[in-house]
Amino acid sequence: MDLLQYERQLWQQGIRLIAGVDEAGRGPLAGPVVAAAVVFEPGTFIPGVRDSKKLSPQKRAEFYEIIQQQAISVGIGKVDHEEIDRLNILQAAYKAMRMAVANLKISPEYVLVDGPSAPNFHLPALAIVDGDSLSFSIAAASIIAKVTRDRLMEKLDCMYPQYKFAKNKGYGTMEHIAALKVYGPCPIHRRSFRWNKKSD
Repeated sequence: MDLLQYERQLWQQGIRLIAGVDEAGRGPLAGPVVAAAVVFEPGTFIPGVRDSKKLSPQKRAEFYEIIQQQAISVGIGKVDHEEIDRLNILQAAYKAMRMAVANLKISPEYVLVDGPSAPNFHLPALAIVDGDSLSFSIAAASIIAKVTRDRLMEKLDCMYPQYKFAKNKGYGTMEHIAALKVYGPCPIHRRSFRWNKKSD
């Protein structure tokens, strides 16, 4: 599969600065949603980079460092549990994506985003379903977003060890649901999410 197919079409149109955007943390019961935007020099490709969900934690950590070194710019956007409850998870994810693009050190000419639709970046953008499996730039962003969020949840595990956030990253595992039944929600749980069923 050609992971540069979308980027190559844009390069051929003279568009050089392309931001790949993806988020991590739509489904968890606790913690923030985190988005990343990544811009590479045209022609850049890192073999092995693909959808973060298809990589082991060790591989994600390795590629995280390589992407940070090779990208022209990396931007991060984070929306916390309170804002997720206030906005709803879709709008919170969109806000995190817009923040990630705004936090790039350079202004991209075009945005490739994972998903069926894109937020308004005030830039030309293309939403790609399964984009993290089809676009190198989006796959790189998926790795940055996932590793960034996982590390945040590992830090939060020190504050709320009974929920095992370092292990479940806030997702609704059986162990996490059992802890909620015993201890109730902690301050970083999303109040708008249902805790009595397993999260996606």
